[in-house]
Amino acid sequence: QVSYDVTIKIEHLLKHGALMPKLRDTGCLFVTSAVEAVDDAILARLDKGHTCADFIQVVQNFRKIGLALSPTFVTFTPWTTLEGYACLLSRLAELDLAENVAPIHLSIRLLIPAGSRLLDLAEVRAIAGPFDPVQMVYPWANPDPRVDRLCEEIQKLVQHGEKKGTTRRAIFNSVWKKAREAVGDSAADLHDFPVPVSRAAIPYLNEPWYC
Repeated sequence: QVSYDVTIKIEHLLKHGALMPKLRDTGCLFVTSAVEAVDDAILARLDKGHTCADFIQVVQNFRKIGLALSPTFVTFTPWTTLEGYACLLSRLAELDLAENVAPIHLSIRLLIPAGSRLLDLAEVRAIAGPFDPVQMVYPWANPDPRVDRLCEEIQKLVQHGEKKGTTRRAIFNSVWKKAREAVGDSAADLHDFPVPVSRAAIPYLNEPWYC
């Protein structure tokens, strides 16, 4: 009679899909899964073991059995483009996941710590600066400075919204607008996407900076 949550990889949620109803029936309120991206090329570089199609399948499976999914993302990477970021937001809106994603995950920037397997990639070594012993990471910059500027703007927007107690949906809408402006499509809105389910129906941790 104790509720709980679990963290499970997307590939395992697919492999062991038959066991998901047992989670629901034994008090699991939600499942956190590190999706990280919806771009298959980025997922391959991160060696995630799943594709965007796999993620979508899990979302659909969870909807069928009535289990909440809490996907997490690393939205800003060396390979993120303005269009790619806008595509991520569109995908989340299409899947009606704006309420499921903690706003911080709309603004997280990839960290490359000492020993990171990403350093095995020549393209990462080419963009990584000298190791910063204070920050304990290898600093990097996106090839498109506009993406780094958007990241900073989104981080400020999310932090401000969290401090004010703004709803997830409202923060998502603000992020959406900022992203569409960045790609030169400020007229786009969310009217064509599904009306979200009641916020009260989606459980999540109340620590907004949880990753």
